[in-house]
Amino acid sequence: MADETANAQGTAAFIFEMGVMKQAKRTGWWFTGNNNPESIADHSFRVGIIGAVLAMMEGVDPAKVALMCLFHDTQETRIGDIPHIGRRYIDVVDNVDVTADQVARVHPAVRSGVLRVVEAYEANDTPEAIVAKDADKLECLVQAVEYRAQGNTLVQDWIDTSLASLKTASAQALAEAALNMTPLDWRKKFLGQ
Repeated sequence: MADETANAQGTAAFIFEMGVMKQAKRTGWWFTGNNNPESIADHSFRVGIIGAVLAMMEGVDPAKVALMCLFHDTQETRIGDIPHIGRRYIDVVDNVDVTADQVARVHPAVRSGVLRVVEAYEANDTPEAIVAKDADKLECLVQAVEYRAQGNTLVQDWIDTSLASLKTASAQALAEAALNMTPLDWRKKFLGQ
C-alpha cells in the first residue's frame, strides 16, 4: 500500500510539473521582439495535432507520433526553453536523462512508457520520430507565419530554418500551403467569402 501511495503521489507531482509548461514561454521568439510568445504547452499541443495529421498523411501511426509530440518538450520544465543560439554556450543534459529524473518517482508503468516515448523521439530513427520532428518544425513555421501576419517582420529566419529542416513530403507540402495563405483563410469558407 505504501508503494501505491508513493507511486500515486509521484505521478501526481509529475502532472503538476507538466503544468509549468502552461506558464513557461517559448523564449526564442524574444529575439523577434515578441514579448509575449506562446507557452511551451501551447506549442506542444499544436505539435501534437500537426504530428497526428502528418502521420496520417505519411501512413505511419498517428497515436505514436502524437504521443512523441506531446512529450517532446517536457524537459523544459527543468532546463527551460533554451534558444538555439544559447545552446552553443551551455552543456545541457540529454533530454532522456532529464525525463528519467522527471519520472523517477512515478508509477512504474508511467515511467517506462514516458521514457520509451522520449527515447524514440530523441533517437529519430523511426518513421514516427521523423514525422514528430517535422511536426515540431512545422509548428514553428506556422507560428512564425501567424506572428508575421500580426506585423512582426523579424520572423523570416524562423520560417527559413524550419522549412529547410523538414524531411517528409507531407510536411513540406503543408509548409508551402501555410506560406501561401493567411492564418485566417480557414474562416472564408464559413463566412461565404
